[in-house]
Amino acid sequence: PELTNRKGIVFHRDNARPHTSLVTRQKLLELGWDVLPHPPYSPDLAPSDYFLFRFLQNSLNGKNFNNDDDIKSYLIQFFANKNHKFYERGIMMLPERWQKVIDQNGQHITE
Repeated sequence: PELTNRKGIVFHRDNARPHTSLVTRQKLLELGWDVLPHPPYSPDLAPSDYFLFRFLQNSLNGKNFNNDDDIKSYLIQFFANKNHKFYERGIMMLPERWQKVIDQNGQHITE
Protein backbone atom coordinates (compact mmCIF):
# COMPACT_ATOMS: atom_id res chain seq x y z
CA PRO A 1 0.00 0.00 0.00
CA GLU A 2 1.02 3.57 -0.62
CA LEU A 3 0.77 5.97 2.27
CA THR A 4 0.79 8.93 -0.11
CA ASN A 5 -2.66 7.96 -1.44
CA ARG A 6 -4.30 8.33 1.97
CA LYS A 7 -6.49 11.29 2.84
CA GLY A 8 -7.82 12.46 6.16
CA ILE A 9 -6.71 11.07 9.50
CA VAL A 10 -4.29 8.16 9.61
CA PHE A 11 -4.06 6.52 13.02
CA HIS A 12 -0.81 4.86 14.03
CA ARG A 13 -0.97 2.52 16.98
CA ASP A 14 1.21 -0.18 18.37
CA ASN A 15 -0.12 -3.61 19.22
CA ALA A 16 -0.69 -2.93 22.91
CA ARG A 17 -3.81 -4.65 24.21
CA PRO A 18 -5.84 -1.41 24.73
CA HIS A 19 -5.11 -0.38 21.14
CA THR A 20 -6.24 -3.68 19.64
CA SER A 21 -9.33 -4.22 21.79
CA LEU A 22 -12.70 -4.66 20.10
CA VAL A 23 -13.99 -1.37 21.57
CA THR A 24 -11.02 0.54 20.15
CA ARG A 25 -11.26 -1.13 16.74
CA GLN A 26 -15.00 -0.40 16.59
CA LYS A 27 -14.45 3.26 17.47
CA LEU A 28 -11.77 3.65 14.78
CA LEU A 29 -14.12 2.05 12.25
CA GLU A 30 -16.93 4.38 13.35
CA LEU A 31 -14.64 7.40 12.96
CA GLY A 32 -13.59 6.23 9.50
CA TRP A 33 -9.89 6.60 10.29
CA ASP A 34 -7.28 4.66 8.36
CA VAL A 35 -5.22 2.50 10.71
CA LEU A 36 -1.65 1.75 9.70
CA PRO A 37 -0.71 -1.91 9.97
CA HIS A 38 1.99 -2.35 12.58
CA PRO A 39 4.39 -5.27 13.01
CA PRO A 40 4.44 -6.79 16.52
CA TYR A 41 7.49 -4.69 17.37
CA SER A 42 9.10 -2.24 15.05
CA PRO A 43 11.63 0.32 16.28
CA ASP A 44 11.33 1.84 12.80
CA LEU A 45 7.74 2.86 13.47
CA ALA A 46 8.07 4.15 17.01
CA PRO A 47 9.07 7.83 16.93
CA SER A 48 10.38 7.48 20.47
CA ASP A 49 12.79 4.75 19.30
CA TYR A 50 14.05 6.01 15.95
CA PHE A 51 13.92 9.74 16.65
CA LEU A 52 13.68 10.86 20.26
CA PHE A 53 15.86 8.21 21.92
CA ARG A 54 18.55 8.58 19.26
CA PHE A 55 18.93 12.26 20.23
CA LEU A 56 18.83 11.36 23.91
CA GLN A 57 21.48 8.68 23.46
CA ASN A 58 23.74 11.11 21.63
CA SER A 59 23.33 13.69 24.40
CA LEU A 60 24.30 11.09 27.02
CA ASN A 61 27.51 9.99 25.30
CA GLY A 62 30.43 10.54 27.63
CA LYS A 63 28.26 11.68 30.55
CA ASN A 64 28.60 10.23 34.04
CA PHE A 65 26.11 10.74 36.84
CA ASN A 66 26.69 10.45 40.57
CA ASN A 67 23.16 9.51 41.56
CA ASP A 68 19.56 9.07 40.40
CA ASP A 69 18.70 12.70 41.16
CA ASP A 70 21.41 13.91 38.77
CA ILE A 71 20.05 11.64 36.04
CA LYS A 72 16.48 12.78 36.68
CA SER A 73 17.51 16.44 36.57
CA TYR A 74 19.42 15.91 33.32
CA LEU A 75 16.46 14.17 31.67
CA ILE A 76 13.99 16.84 32.76
CA GLN A 77 16.26 19.50 31.29
CA PHE A 78 16.84 17.51 28.08
CA PHE A 79 13.11 17.17 27.35
CA ALA A 80 12.25 20.71 28.46
CA ASN A 81 14.89 22.23 26.17
CA LYS A 82 13.34 20.70 23.05
CA ASN A 83 10.83 22.99 21.38
CA HIS A 84 7.59 21.80 19.79
CA LYS A 85 9.21 21.75 16.32
CA PHE A 86 11.64 19.06 17.51
CA TYR A 87 8.78 16.76 18.55
CA GLU A 88 6.71 17.69 15.49
CA ARG A 89 9.57 16.73 13.17
CA GLY A 90 9.77 13.26 14.73
CA ILE A 91 6.06 12.70 14.22
CA MET A 92 6.06 14.12 10.69
CA MET A 93 8.82 11.68 9.70
CA LEU A 94 6.54 8.75 10.53
CA PRO A 95 4.78 8.40 7.13
CA GLU A 96 8.12 8.18 5.33
CA ARG A 97 9.37 5.61 7.87
CA TRP A 98 6.16 3.61 7.54
CA GLN A 99 6.54 3.52 3.76
CA LYS A 100 10.15 2.31 4.08
CA VAL A 101 9.02 -0.54 6.35
CA ILE A 102 6.35 -1.49 3.81
CA ASP A 103 8.86 -1.29 0.94
CA GLN A 104 11.21 -3.61 2.86
CA ASN A 105 8.44 -6.08 3.72
CA GLY A 106 8.69 -5.32 7.42
CA GLN A 107 12.45 -5.78 7.64
CA HIS A 108 14.37 -3.48 9.96
CA ILE A 109 15.58 -0.26 8.32
CA THR A 110 19.31 0.19 8.48
CA GLU A 111 20.59 3.71 8.12
